[in-house]
Amino acid sequence: MRRYAAVRQAVAWCYRGGSISAEPRINDRIRVPEVRLVGPSGEQVGIVPLAKALELAQEYDLDLVEVAATARPPVCKLMDYGKFKYESAMKAREARKNQAHTVIKEMKLRPKIDPHDYDTKKGHVVRFLKQGDKVKITIMFRGREQSRPELGFRLLQRLASDVEDLGFIESNPKQDGRNMIMVLGPHKKKTEAMAEAREAQAARKAGRQGTTDAPSEGGTAEAPAEAAEAPAETPSEA
Repeated sequence: MRRYAAVRQAVAWCYRGGSISAEPRINDRIRVPEVRLVGPSGEQVGIVPLAKALELAQEYDLDLVEVAATARPPVCKLMDYGKFKYESAMKAREARKNQAHTVIKEMKLRPKIDPHDYDTKKGHVVRFLKQGDKVKITIMFRGREQSRPELGFRLLQRLASDVEDLGFIESNPKQDGRNMIMVLGPHKKKTEAMAEAREAQAARKAGRQGTTDAPSEGGTAEAPAEAAEAPAETPSEA
């Protein structure tokens, strides 16, 4: 009974995030009599004893890495494991850097919005769409405005028409209680918008660098103009 209790405790520890390593077994940690070996360039060596595979790893000055532990026999490859881990980490970092997260921005308007406020709100919507984000437009009705839903509908149609070069109506206007909601989607994907933003930032940085390095035009260097006047010679008296 104690042994079963210990097993259950170990399994529970694993489910709670215990010390189970996700890294593959390498070199002396591989505990099988034979392996299916793959060479450094991906060539199939075949099924060889573990001792022979470790000997080849030492000859090539590489590691023996178990890449398919569930196969029978397990598949192992000769590689530089340290370099492999570094390259994998760099690829994962680059993937996270280029990963695009879809963001839904929200913009709230009133049916009888002031023209200046409308232009300001529209500018925010344009900026969001250029960044590749979706925009949720909410028209808020108050009091008697609820009996005039056509005002909100016309305002949403106007806004969609003003930004049609950057976005499209993804969700048509619909009434939701006291509000009317419409969703605009960007024509550009988030990844494209991020790439363009990085290019524009690099171009601005290069422009600033060029301006700093360029010599100033029209500047004339003034040399110190302190010419010492020679004293006049006094004629000698005869």
